[in-house]
Amino acid sequence: MTTPSPLPSLLSAGRRCQQALEAVHVFTYFTPETVREFAAFGVEDGHTRYFAERSAAMGRVGAGTVTAAFHVFKYELVARHVPAVWERVAPEEAVAARLRACDAALRRMLGEEVVSAPETAEAAELALRAAEAGERASRPLFAAQADQPVPDAPHLALWHAATLLREHRGGGHLAALAGAGLDPVEALVSHAADGDRGSLTRRLLRTRGWSAEELEEGARRLRERGLLAADGALTAAGAALRRDVEEATDRLDAGPWERLGADGTARLTELAGDLARRIAAAGGSPTGSPRRAEDAREG
Repeated sequence: MTTPSPLPSLLSAGRRCQQALEAVHVFTYFTPETVREFAAFGVEDGHTRYFAERSAAMGRVGAGTVTAAFHVFKYELVARHVPAVWERVAPEEAVAARLRACDAALRRMLGEEVVSAPETAEAAELALRAAEAGERASRPLFAAQADQPVPDAPHLALWHAATLLREHRGGGHLAALAGAGLDPVEALVSHAADGDRGSLTRRLLRTRGWSAEELEEGARRLRERGLLAADGALTAAGAALRRDVEEATDRLDAGPWERLGADGTARLTELAGDLARRIAAAGGSPTGSPRRAEDAREG
């Protein structure tokens, strides 16, 4: 009798771990500390700040590179902010500002006792070990973040590792979307139609630069493929395709969790989950729920 492969269950465990770690990463896009850091450079527009913050590790890149790496933003929206933002804040300054904001925000939200707790250091060690198994190929945001030095402070090392793991899974997710034949608009529309994802996902449709007509055209293409019903909900085929995308993403993201193993993944999920709940309680999650924070990563 052959022994069943543990890989499917490990991939599911990795996805759950990533959901917890997402909240440890994503708060930087919403926290007032980040707003203040970038305002000091004269960067006050939300889109400008987001593009600078997330892409800075790649260097002084242009709109084309950011559009390709971020996937679901319309090029014309990106081009209104990049590369002009680098005249206000250099990429290396943006990287440093992001880390300073992260430090201040985590100390505020978690408190010094949690920031310096041995469990935080343990979570950082586990997350870094997982991230070491990430693949740079076809993942420009992960590869650029991997070139950054690991911060000495455990809570910042954890954030760095959570960012690496987030961008690693995100890079695989984009490949899975492309493999499913979903262009940026179709990815957004089908994601918003995939269950009750709340106001955050609906906001994504309004903030990625696409017009109402372009979004409706994307919905029409999905309906023609039998993926979207007339009422805007996914059909059975559409729901199956979105499940296939997530399962393909899991497979492309397998390396970190295989490196960590089942026990290490479970322990990191436990530790990150506790921190995610604390961050959400302090207002650091865009949705108030660490499990819903993953919706921010579509594309």
